[in-house]
Amino acid sequence: MDAKELIARRVALELRDGDLVNLGIGIPTLVANYIPADVHVFFQSENGIIGMGPVPEPGMENPDLTNAGGQYVTALPGATAFDSATSFAIIRGGHLDVTVLGGLQVDEQGLLANWMIPGKKVPGMGGAMDLVTGARRVIVAMTHTAKGTPKIVKKCTLPLTSIRPVDLIVTDLAVIEPTEEGLLLKEVAPGVSVEEVLQRTEASLIVPEVVPEMVFER
Repeated sequence: MDAKELIARRVALELRDGDLVNLGIGIPTLVANYIPADVHVFFQSENGIIGMGPVPEPGMENPDLTNAGGQYVTALPGATAFDSATSFAIIRGGHLDVTVLGGLQVDEQGLLANWMIPGKKVPGMGGAMDLVTGARRVIVAMTHTAKGTPKIVKKCTLPLTSIRPVDLIVTDLAVIEPTEEGLLLKEVAPGVSVEEVLQRTEASLIVPEVVPEMVFER
């Protein structure tokens, strides 16, 4: 299992039956491939669809059916399409249960930066600001470091996406929950020690006496 699959599989366990879920581009889109068989969720995209299914098999792509990142998606029976105004009314109206987004940095307060690196082009911000502000639960799915540089930092140096803290961070090394007391280390990835997580994290972490290993099945 590579790092991206590990992150996507672990995030998938956070989704609950009946959830309305928005997936950001990159690693978050992989989450749709690992939803447990007994869990039925509805995937929404900012460009106006509810009912997205897994990534299509090669050769089955439909150019008229994409997510907000322009990636091919499938539509499940009962899927519905609508305009962007309705889509953002759903997001801003607080009707999304969960959004899963990628991240460039998350800081000790749980604040996310994920839409801009000054001086560099990053593929479209999409609805990140609206999603972090409007969704009931925000999960960040990202690699723990960028070429060895920690992405979980004391304070974000990149432009923030929102002033609202995220609810959970899932990386290839750990599961971390922002709390009022600080960032709580909840799980470590298989074969990863607490010490390794601490070495690769700039932010201070609250480390319980026992930190369980990630599981990928309920």
